[in-house]
Amino acid sequence: MAIKLDTTTIGTREERLGSVVGYVGTIKDLAERSRCGDLKNRGRCFSQSSSCDAGCVLGYLSHIRDIAIINHAPSGCTAAASPTLTMQTQLAAKRNLPYDTVILGTDMKEPDTIFGAAAGLRETIFETYRRYAPAAIFVATSCVSGIIGEDVDAIVAEAREELSIPVVPIHCEGFRSQVWATGFDAVDHAILSGVVKPPREKRNFVVFKNFNESARDDIVEMFAAIGVDTMMVYSNTTLEELSHVSEALATVSICGTLASYLGNGLEQTYGVPYIKTINPLGIAGFEVWFREVGRVIGREAEVEAYIERERAVYIPKIEAIKEKLKGLRVVLGMGSSFAFQVARVVQELGMTVAYVASWHYDSRYDDGNPPPHVQHLAEHTPEDFRVSVADQQNFELLNILNTYKPDLYLARHGGTSVWAIKQGVPAIFMADEFLTFGYKRTLSFAQLILDRITNRSFEKNLSARIKLPYTDWWYKQENTLLYKAE
Repeated sequence: MAIKLDTTTIGTREERLGSVVGYVGTIKDLAERSRCGDLKNRGRCFSQSSSCDAGCVLGYLSHIRDIAIINHAPSGCTAAASPTLTMQTQLAAKRNLPYDTVILGTDMKEPDTIFGAAAGLRETIFETYRRYAPAAIFVATSCVSGIIGEDVDAIVAEAREELSIPVVPIHCEGFRSQVWATGFDAVDHAILSGVVKPPREKRNFVVFKNFNESARDDIVEMFAAIGVDTMMVYSNTTLEELSHVSEALATVSICGTLASYLGNGLEQTYGVPYIKTINPLGIAGFEVWFREVGRVIGREAEVEAYIERERAVYIPKIEAIKEKLKGLRVVLGMGSSFAFQVARVVQELGMTVAYVASWHYDSRYDDGNPPPHVQHLAEHTPEDFRVSVADQQNFELLNILNTYKPDLYLARHGGTSVWAIKQGVPAIFMADEFLTFGYKRTLSFAQLILDRITNRSFEKNLSARIKLPYTDWWYKQENTLLYKAE
């Protein structure tokens, strides 16, 4: 699908990518429906709360170090600013970098829903510029500003003409999309349309799209070994750095969900190749991905030499641990990309995937093709396994865990892992997106699993002393009955 940078709004993931938040089936069925283009969203008979794409916008955009973000919303929508900025300040401090980004809200109130809040927004933009002197100002919309039809674009365009910095709107009204990952795309669209400049020259670096750059040192060292520099975005980048991403040799990523819009946008608009293989999680994922990087940027010999060195060090150690993990049954609950990529790593380590719950699922990416990691997993899995798209519905997850009784639960969001532990299932909260990246970290991940399943006394003791809010009746329900017919 062509990415259009001459508009201020983007299509939601449901519109652009055929994304769904309701599905029950198997990995092979999911892959086949993605290839055929006939995957349909299944509505729920009951639903708990989920996340909001506006929250993703505020959290992810705040990774950039020298900007101001204005949330045109009631104060409750901006309440996440405090923990968000605290985390980003700490991430910058780890690298001894200054962090001066601010998040402000226009504090819309009930009268604003009747008379509008354009004047307040305009005043906030100019006061923000006067007080903080940011490199750019991003104005994020909300459900309230969207419902009343506030003309944010006109206000932003007027301010842009008067100020000497980029002033960029981001349309992220929470009601527009059920897929909160749409917020990542909204940030990328704002960067591509309002910050990135046409390339002046091709430079010797790759853009690495990630969340919190926890493996920065390892990744910089890895690319340096093949003679290439690294720009990790967006964590701790500046606006000036981001303006030059069009000059990169290639765009790579740790997560297909996170990088689809930016990677394909840079490729379609500026000809920067985007590496579209499975992501570099586990051994197979890393080697397929890194070899493709080498091919695209002309460093194939250097990549092969690196892989040979790393395999000699780590593969024997990983194989030794695999013998101790063999036969363990695992349930996974994660975002769309990680759920199926980590499932592949689980199988690489000799364990069995009992069930995968994905928070949403994209039928295709912005290049028009189905997610490669799902196709790869469906083709290479030893046996078909059950899959649901669960949208962080914890009541469904407890039903799944009770039904499949796994040896281990792997989660990418802490709010689900605690429920597994309360049921007596050992759980690992995989907050670090690089936990299974490459050889060294795949080995560490295997060791972590071994430690977790060796001593299960905490889970056993906790589950024996806690009363969960679900009856036996609920645990006996078939998960497929939660969904309305297609």
